[in-house]
Amino acid sequence: MLNPRQIEAFRAVILAGGITSAAELLNISQPAVSRLIADLQHALKLTLFERRGSRITPTSEALALYQEVERSFVGLERIEQAARDLQSRRAGTLRVAAMPALAIGFLPRFVARFLHQRPRVDVSLWGSSSTQVLDWVTAGQCELGFGQTPVEHGTVLSERLPTVPAVAIVPSLHPLADKPSLEPKDFRGENFISLGQSTLLRYRIDAAFADRGVDRKLRIETQLTMIACAMVAAGAGVAIVDPFTAEEYAGAGVVVRPFEPRIDVEMVMLRSAQRSLSTLAQDFLEGFRSEIAAFGSVGTGGRTL
Repeated sequence: MLNPRQIEAFRAVILAGGITSAAELLNISQPAVSRLIADLQHALKLTLFERRGSRITPTSEALALYQEVERSFVGLERIEQAARDLQSRRAGTLRVAAMPALAIGFLPRFVARFLHQRPRVDVSLWGSSSTQVLDWVTAGQCELGFGQTPVEHGTVLSERLPTVPAVAIVPSLHPLADKPSLEPKDFRGENFISLGQSTLLRYRIDAAFADRGVDRKLRIETQLTMIACAMVAAGAGVAIVDPFTAEEYAGAGVVVRPFEPRIDVEMVMLRSAQRSLSTLAQDFLEGFRSEIAAFGSVGTGGRTL
């Protein structure tokens, strides 16, 4: 039977051009290399090297065998490199799903920075409603999901991410654009673009205005904050949205302002309860938490574009 050490010695002799150089390459004695080659020739019943003067040269059979050996060694080296890459979190595949507020810009920019340091990592990024994100994580199609509210599900774990403050957005030519920050009384009588009633953010926005007795003209409602931002840019009204979406529309006829009282935008990370996160996913999640926290402390409030 073939011995892996014999194959290694054979490859070393071909690469180094001789027994002595092969012994140095393998850090073993010259007689040990000679013995390995002799045993290999006996096992294969082939003459692999011929002596010509003080040198040995490979036979045609040896050169043909070397091509197969090299393919095997290259495969092993790739496996070893892949293992090293996985160990250093520089290789692997990660599937991530997120609600639209994160998926339209903030998360893709984070993914780009994450991949820049990991050239062998592949990422699939999916975007849809929080309900669909939950379904993808439940089905095992995505390892990480980012949604709007915590969920109670037997096969999914949810973890709250750092909260960020909602921001006010108004058309760039609106009189309110001149104010450094906005509060409920500023929106009295304004055409207000509301979010869908099934969202926690909508509930908190309505509560903030009700607590201060401020009436708005609730003429437009949409489930997506990106549609609300587009409507504001078109001059249809004013709105309060998450800062991630506002960031994407700043510079497109929209002015972003801090809003008081603070209205927290909550988000959660979703993952399977039936399997542990890969080290790659753990690194991704740790970095994304920090990115969210930093964004929440700076945000887009006060920017006029």
